[in-house]
Amino acid sequence: MIRRGLGDDRGSVVAEFAIALPAVALVLLLSAGALGACARQVRLQDGAADAARLAARGEADARVQGAVTAAAAGADAVISHRGDLVCVTASTVSAGIVPIALSATSCALAGGL
Repeated sequence: MIRRGLGDDRGSVVAEFAIALPAVALVLLLSAGALGACARQVRLQDGAADAARLAARGEADARVQGAVTAAAAGADAVISHRGDLVCVTASTVSAGIVPIALSATSCALAGGL
């Protein structure tokens, strides 16, 4: 018969694993959310660039907004004129555990084809 004393480590690995598992899961969830936000930012920038080119050609504001919305669902576009440039600023909020405000601006030469 084996006697176990007060300093017995039996079961400590299970306890450590039970404490570490939620921390690892949280890190994985936050990492996935950050990756998703980065992908949405790239789509938003691409949509802003397309919208700026459309606005510079004189397309309707609804079509410019449509280009931004097609690239990133739920995004809003603001058109501004800066001298010879037409700029479009697209903004949205990333979907995830921690919502992050995303914004992208792109400009094109007015009257361009």
